Amino acid sequence: MHQPTTRSTPTGIWRNLAPGPLILGALAAFAWLALPGSVHGASPGTPDASTTSTTSTSGAALVTTSRSRWEHSPHGEMLKRILPPNVEPAGLPEPRSRGAQLTVQYCVQCHNLAPPAMHHAEKWPRIVARMLPRMQGKGNRGPLMKELMDGVSAPSEEETKVIVAYLQKHSQKPVDAMALPEANRTRVWQSYVNACNQCHTLPDPQRHTRAEWPRVVARMEQNMAWMNRVVGSNVDPREPQYRSDEIVAYLQRYARR
Repeated sequence: MHQPTTRSTPTGIWRNLAPGPLILGALAAFAWLALPGSVHGASPGTPDASTTSTTSTSGAALVTTSRSRWEHSPHGEMLKRILPPNVEPAGLPEPRSRGAQLTVQYCVQCHNLAPPAMHHAEKWPRIVARMLPRMQGKGNRGPLMKELMDGVSAPSEEETKVIVAYLQKHSQKPVDAMALPEANRTRVWQSYVNACNQCHTLPDPQRHTRAEWPRVVARMEQNMAWMNRVVGSNVDPREPQYRSDEIVAYLQRYARR
């Protein structure tokens, strides 16, 4: 009988955090740091409740339809494993904007919703360009890709530009690791760099407040555990380990006031 296996990670990558474990899966390049309602670059003000409700309902319906399609697909389990299912349309920055609505419309056809802060601005155009031929059934997997994309529609050129602009506007803001406090001087700085850099561009500790960071790290824990393990697999005791509370403490020391 086939035994579950842990997805491989590059040599030297930290994957496990001990007590209060934060699984640092190298495949969790999709982990996001933007808290709903506290995304940098989002428009200020409170959205109209009725409009937001309509938008949320529409987006949620698209998500439900896609997940139903996956359930009846022979490749459904693979599609569900591409991204962790922990962000809903209403949690996107500027959820009423056309960019957000198009992102939901096209992206949830193939995988769970990806928030803009998954990647930095320079990376998003390349990612979207890679997705387009796949949605058209012309990806690098031949007949399998065509079968996977059965019933999927691709955005027009104009819609693609809107999606890319939206993703870039709300993308992760990169920071130079050597410009951070305690650079090359403390173990916790190295832990933070190793932990975060393996999954996405390194975020600035000032991206969030002291109160926000524990929730963000807890969400990273869920994302990385989800991406790094398959059902039935166990933690490898040989994996290097760190304490998540040390990383949280570092982030809180230099968080946004």
